[in-house]
Amino acid sequence: MSTEEKVASHYTHGSLETAILQTLAENGKDIDNLRLRDLAGVDEFHLGRHAATVEFARDLDLAAGLLLADIGSGLGGPARHFADAYGCTVSGIDLTDEFVQVANSLTARCGLADRVSFRQGSALSLPFESGGFDRTTLIHVGMNIEDKATLFGEIRRILKPGGRFGLYEIMQMREGTLPYPMPWAMTPETSFVRSPAIYRQLLEEAGFVVELEQDRSALAIRLAHEARAKAASAGEGGNPGIRTLMGPRASERSGNVNTSVEAGLLAPIEMIARAV
Repeated sequence: MSTEEKVASHYTHGSLETAILQTLAENGKDIDNLRLRDLAGVDEFHLGRHAATVEFARDLDLAAGLLLADIGSGLGGPARHFADAYGCTVSGIDLTDEFVQVANSLTARCGLADRVSFRQGSALSLPFESGGFDRTTLIHVGMNIEDKATLFGEIRRILKPGGRFGLYEIMQMREGTLPYPMPWAMTPETSFVRSPAIYRQLLEEAGFVVELEQDRSALAIRLAHEARAKAASAGEGGNPGIRTLMGPRASERSGNVNTSVEAGLLAPIEMIARAV
């Protein structure tokens, strides 16, 4: 089994859409006419969640009419925000077929299918024409991709000259052994976390100039503390969306990444790079 097949298998649930819709219905949502805020806690599984997406989008200088490719689009939460808040047309691609199916379904239920679509494919061989996009995004995806040079080369290929590439990735900030399981990998076999310095070098080699770099650890830590306090006061076992996606070891996996960020071993880093 190839690394990509192992990664896709890691994320495949089997009945994810049914589980998500059941959770939404139990919380009183009209699953046939969803609003984006109904999906909060369900469709964004990166550190900082929707708050991080909002800040990331602002830094990307988005505007109505721009064409954006979201690489590793997952269940589509960020892509739907880009389209709804800014009027972009978004094309998402993800390795996991089930994620693509659920993302398209949730998008249609939110009434955004005319502006946001998803397809299955590899980030190392993007099914898009060269120079077709104004913006590209990569949110918590690179940890599963060893060949980041090819990844960034493909992203540069599909961007117009002067277009911007925004990435929001978990990076390793110092020497140390990562605790597994993590949200993106149960073992080190499919985990390829790298330092900001390596990201910067590979971006420059691919034809980008890094214009902005920010450490979003403080936001991620604050929101994680708030979520734990809220769950404890309500007597809950954590976020139901996380449990649905990650299964019975969800708390352990989330705890490992949150502890690593608080210890300064890992950090969620945002970079905005311009294609030259």
